[in-house]
Amino acid sequence: MGEISIKINIADRVYPLRIEAQEEEVIRHAAKLINEKMKELQENYAVRDKQDLLSMCVLQYATGMIKAEKNVQNKDVGLEQSLHELDGILTNFFHK
Repeated sequence: MGEISIKINIADRVYPLRIEAQEEEVIRHAAKLINEKMKELQENYAVRDKQDLLSMCVLQYATGMIKAEKNVQNKDVGLEQSLHELDGILTNFFHK
């Protein structure tokens, strides 16, 4: 699949993009989530300025991404420890 041209609407502004065809669904979904989050923030905090809404939205998504990355790193450390323990057990077993 090659590149395609699409238009994405975020905060009532249209952004033309050239993307790989397989990315289209993810990008459209991301734009939808951003617009929904902005609407939710506007309703809950009575903020009208689009720049403020976008900033708050980005902050929430960035915070969530950082938390998810830390969670993955913690799981990787636990997995690495388990693999080292298993390696030690197997090494001891086969050296007897």
